[in-house]
Amino acid sequence: MNRFRLKMLLKGNSFSTFRNYSQYLALISLHFKRLPTALTQEEIENYLYLALQQFHTPSETYFKHTIFSLRFAFKIEGNDQMRILLPSIKYPKKLPVVLSKTEVTNMLNKPRQFKHRILIALLYGCGLRCFEVRNIQISDIDFHRSVLHVRQGKGRKDRYMPLGIFLCENLKYYIELYKPKTWLFPGSNSKSASEFDRNYSLRGIQWAIHDAVKLCGIKKNVSVHTLRHSFATHLLEDGLDILSIKELLGHARIENTLVYLHVAQIDKKNKCSPIDNLQGVNISMGLQRSIDFGMDD
Repeated sequence: MNRFRLKMLLKGNSFSTFRNYSQYLALISLHFKRLPTALTQEEIENYLYLALQQFHTPSETYFKHTIFSLRFAFKIEGNDQMRILLPSIKYPKKLPVVLSKTEVTNMLNKPRQFKHRILIALLYGCGLRCFEVRNIQISDIDFHRSVLHVRQGKGRKDRYMPLGIFLCENLKYYIELYKPKTWLFPGSNSKSASEFDRNYSLRGIQWAIHDAVKLCGIKKNVSVHTLRHSFATHLLEDGLDILSIKELLGHARIENTLVYLHVAQIDKKNKCSPIDNLQGVNISMGLQRSIDFGMDD
């Protein structure tokens, strides 16, 4: 397990990924009472079949992460044959749930606490992931440049997100009102809590979103990530190009961003030639005179 942890961290995976994978390796080890890398192909397939019977689809979390963790374990042991023999993951072609602009407006106005309103505003206004908004520190906000420094997002990548006038004004008011010291959204003040645990908890953010959805009477299956989907879709509908949206979301692959083309309600009625949008063009100027002098082909 120490070797597994070392290899994952050297590869650049986060500690949470290591913890997640190690849990699934532990489960299969306890099931057979042997190391997972000592199992035969038949034993692994029987175990995965049990997962399929329980979850009915190979895309469910338990099945998927068991395969991912086994792949990595076989890789660090140099057993490429077993790694290749593991079944592939079939991803369902599901479109993301997206809120309308009216629904987002209601979610921003309905929560009782201003803290929850600011939280929702940042998740939507900057298209942040849940762990990204949890890890915002006061020092990450640059009011002079009107940008938010998102540190160590998915894939350990930093990026800057534009805040705009609305978020800057309300963030200043929030900081003045709540006076956070380190984390923008502080959590537990317990001395026994680690530095990481002193920011807002995952469950706290999930509860704030679910409470806002309930207050608004929204019937869609809304999660924290739904606000990120809505951010990307609304930008696309407002005319921003897909490559710029990819950079704002911090996607490594354009394929992950292209899904929003299928959900965005882009007006297709007013299609025109791009020449219609050129300024100062008048190719008919002087045409009659050319014809009169026999110069037209």
